[in-house]
Amino acid sequence: MKTIFITGTSSGLGSAAVRLFHSKGWKVIATMRNTEKGNIFSDLEGVEVLALDITNPEQIKTTVASALALGDVDVVLNNAAYGAIGPLESMTDEQLVKQIDTNLLGAIRVTQAFVPHFRVRESGLFINITSIAGLVTFPFASIYNAVKYGMQGWSEGMSYELSRFGIGIKTVAPGFIRTEFGSNTEITSTEPYQKYVDKNMSVVASMMDPATSGSTAEEVAEVVYEAATDGKDQVHYMAGTDSKDMYARRLEVGPEVCRKEMSVIFLG
Repeated sequence: MKTIFITGTSSGLGSAAVRLFHSKGWKVIATMRNTEKGNIFSDLEGVEVLALDITNPEQIKTTVASALALGDVDVVLNNAAYGAIGPLESMTDEQLVKQIDTNLLGAIRVTQAFVPHFRVRESGLFINITSIAGLVTFPFASIYNAVKYGMQGWSEGMSYELSRFGIGIKTVAPGFIRTEFGSNTEITSTEPYQKYVDKNMSVVASMMDPATSGSTAEEVAEVVYEAATDGKDQVHYMAGTDSKDMYARRLEVGPEVCRKEMSVIFLG
């Protein structure tokens, strides 16, 4: 039986991944900041729930040690995320740091903690949830773009050093997902930008409308499972029709035309 360690499992994609991998016969170690929410997996026999705040470097070390004390881990899914949307001028320093800590440094530190285990075994796989926002830019998401672009580049860069020891690393880049992450995203603004932020968010809302577009967490989890099991020497995976279409368009017309088109779509 293979084992997967997943961050950010209290809702959304993380929760869907726990259920999918468990249904496929995997042992699942589900981590979340508040383990009281772990009762959402009470119907799943054998799921281990551990506390983990990926912005806490010391807790990362202790939680990874606790996970490895349960046995070998085969796959690590770095899924925990945090989003704040708005003009840079209105962002607090706390919001800036939290996005970098959660969406980039957290995944890097979790990976760093597991590398020695995988290196000794000469096997193992990291899967990092990135975003179409790591491949295409969006208005008022500059910091989120920065960390997701960073995750894409860091993951590919890591593939060189990890592959020498039989370790894989992959990214899954979803488009808009119909999950609590979207509703929990912090939106900031100041008066000079408000009408543009409102226009932007109305378009984003339409792209997350379950009746018309976006992907479900379960659909994205299926791509994660594919990446975990296909055995391919492939780093990047797209998840969702919208993600695939937006990235294909950027490749087709180039970054400058794509940027202008995105401005019209989201800002009018």
